[in-house]
Amino acid sequence: MIKAAIIGATGYAGEELIRILLRHPQIEICDLVAKIERSTLISSIFPWLENKLDMECNSRIDVEAISKNNDVIFLALPHRVSMEIAPSFLSAGMKVIDFSADYRLKDLNEYQKWYGVTHKSKEFVKDSVYGLCELNRENIKKAKLIANPGCYPTGAILTCAPFLKEDIIEPDIIIDAKSGTSGAGRTPAVSLLYSEVNGNFKAYKVCDHQHSPEITQELQLQAKGKVHISFVPHLVPMNRGILSTIYMSLKKNISVFEAVDVLKKFYQGEPFIRIKQADMFPEIKDVRNSNFCDIGIKIDQKRLIAIAAIDNLVKGAAGQAVQNCNLMFGIEETMGLL
Repeated sequence: MIKAAIIGATGYAGEELIRILLRHPQIEICDLVAKIERSTLISSIFPWLENKLDMECNSRIDVEAISKNNDVIFLALPHRVSMEIAPSFLSAGMKVIDFSADYRLKDLNEYQKWYGVTHKSKEFVKDSVYGLCELNRENIKKAKLIANPGCYPTGAILTCAPFLKEDIIEPDIIIDAKSGTSGAGRTPAVSLLYSEVNGNFKAYKVCDHQHSPEITQELQLQAKGKVHISFVPHLVPMNRGILSTIYMSLKKNISVFEAVDVLKKFYQGEPFIRIKQADMFPEIKDVRNSNFCDIGIKIDQKRLIAIAAIDNLVKGAAGQAVQNCNLMFGIEETMGLL
């Protein structure tokens, strides 16, 4: 059995990770840590875990003990926090899967610009692997530190990458994405109160969202050149899920059937990518509570319109982390996820 510790176990992504690992036949949860007042049973925090996982969730991190007890560390922590904790585990020889953005951006000036702080463990950034399994599978298998992708970037990158790689679209892309409220995490905020969100629908951080440089970085690797994105996220009054509508200008005329075929060939054999038939489009309910990314295509004259759906807590966070973990330890990639 692979022994796993979850640091940040009481956040939305941490709770989802617990849910997935409890049904995983080859991973055992051995340590839980969270920012709580005092150590307590995890089942007292999440009553649904009673008689399923009656173990203590610790209020402090004991790096030596956790490293001794485990094979992999899941850091389900906020941005700017992971980089203070990951180095201790990496120096102890542990494999680390980080949910935050702290090891995603290779340009540390970009990190400082978008996250407002100087990186505190830059020595580990160069060796981190961006954990988008469908694009970086071989590097993930050899990695010690995985930068688990952001939720918005997951759907956007998976959708655009094949068309950029095949030089079918112009490197100027509009991403219009809608997310449920769990994407903002569990930390209380006035803007996320029920009375603020219910019956409302709004754009936020228009072309100024911290996931923008992450999407750009990874798409430029596929395009082998500059890519410009206009990324507009929206908050929808639902618990989970992301629906992204992406507008791309075609370099040449192709049919919707040819566009669908590009995706099907690129993702042939990928267990978690589902391509819709021409002029059929995914919905949030199609992917909720799953690790799938569903993509549908429409051609409007010289414009290619793609619609992608994921569950932000699964394919956009915990499920993708488990997919990465499976690859890192050489076990079936789909284990615990199908």
